[in-house]
Amino acid sequence: MIRPSSLASPHAPAGPGVIRVASVPSGHVYVRHCADGRQPDGVVRLADPRPNGAPSNSQQWWPPVMLDPAWVRAHHTEFDLFHLHFGFDAQTPAQLAELVRTLKEFRKPLVYTVHDLRNPHQADPAPHDAALDVLIPAADHLFTLTPGAAGEIARRWNRHATVVPHPHVVEEPRLSAPRPEHEGFRVGLHAKSLRPNMALLPVLEVLTAAVGELPDAVLQVNLHREAADPGAHAHAPEVVAELRALAAAGRIVLREHDYFDDDQLWDYLSSLDLSVLPYAFGTHSGWLEACHDLGTAVAVPTCGYYAEQRACLRYGLSLADGLHAGSLRAAVREAYRTRPQWRADAADRAAERARVAEAHRAVYQELLA
Repeated sequence: MIRPSSLASPHAPAGPGVIRVASVPSGHVYVRHCADGRQPDGVVRLADPRPNGAPSNSQQWWPPVMLDPAWVRAHHTEFDLFHLHFGFDAQTPAQLAELVRTLKEFRKPLVYTVHDLRNPHQADPAPHDAALDVLIPAADHLFTLTPGAAGEIARRWNRHATVVPHPHVVEEPRLSAPRPEHEGFRVGLHAKSLRPNMALLPVLEVLTAAVGELPDAVLQVNLHREAADPGAHAHAPEVVAELRALAAAGRIVLREHDYFDDDQLWDYLSSLDLSVLPYAFGTHSGWLEACHDLGTAVAVPTCGYYAEQRACLRYGLSLADGLHAGSLRAAVREAYRTRPQWRADAADRAAERARVAEAHRAVYQELLA
C-alpha cells in the first residue's frame, strides 16, 4: 500500500442521517478517497486519534488507538459503525478477538476491507493468517479490491466480499497535469527500505541485462538511506554494497534518499517510462494506482492480484515458482517497443471515486437499518 498522507480534519458534529464511522485509519489517502470528492456523501469518518507519545503536530496514525477496546468503550457514543482497513500488524489474535467482542457488546457493526491477504511486511505469513482468521469470519461486511481476492476469500473462509476498485491516489491538479517530457527510456526499480516481500537482487540481475540491451535505456534504482544506516531496522549492507558496485560500473543509476513526500514521489514516478514491482508475495498495490494516475507503465509479478487492478505488464514471480527471467525481459522489451499510455482520465477517476463512496454508504446504511 502507499504510505499515509495528511491526517483527516476533525469532523463537525454529524447531522440527521449522517453516518459516523470509526475508520482505522482515517487519514490515509486510500480511506480519504473512499469519500466522494465532489459533494457530501452522508458519511463522516472520525479523525485518527493521536497515538501516545506522538507530538501534537504529528501526522502519525500508527499504532491505531481505535483498535484498543478501551477506546471503543470510551467513545462508543461517537460512532455508528467500525471500519477496519489496515494497521493491525501489532495486534495479536486475542487482542483482535477482544476488539470484536467489544464492538458486539455495543452493537457496532464491523466492516473490514481486505487489502492484504498476505502481509508484504511480514516474511512469515502465519501472524497475518491468524489475524484474518479472526477478522474475516467476524466482520458484518467485507470489501476487497479485486475479483481474485474476493474469490480467495470465498475459498478460504466461505465469505462474500464486495469488490470496489482502488480509488485514485494522486490528486488534482497533478492528476490532470501533462507528463514531463524526457529523452530515452527509463526503467525504475524502487527498493524502498527492502521490505520482506521484495526479491530485489534477482529482479535487478535480470533488469540490468535486459535494459542494457536497449538503446538509450537507463535502469534507475532508488533506495532509502536507512538501508545503509547500521542503526536502522532496514540496514542491509550487502545489498547496498551490490547496488553501489553496479552504479560504479555504470550499469545502473543509483539514487539513495530519505522517504519521498507526495510531490517528490509523483515527480519520481512521472520521470519513469516503466516501474517494476519486485514483489515475491503480496496482494494489492497503491503504488500501481499512483502510476496509473500519472501515466507510468507498470510491470507486476504474477503473485497476488496486482494485474487485476489496472492495465499493466506481467512477469513471473512468486514464492512458489520463483522468478521467470524470460517473462521479465519480455515485459521490459514490450514496454520499450510500445511505450504504453495507460493513464487514468481525471473525470473517470472522479466518477469512480463517487461510485466507491456510494458503495460504502449503501453498505453502511444496510448494516444500520
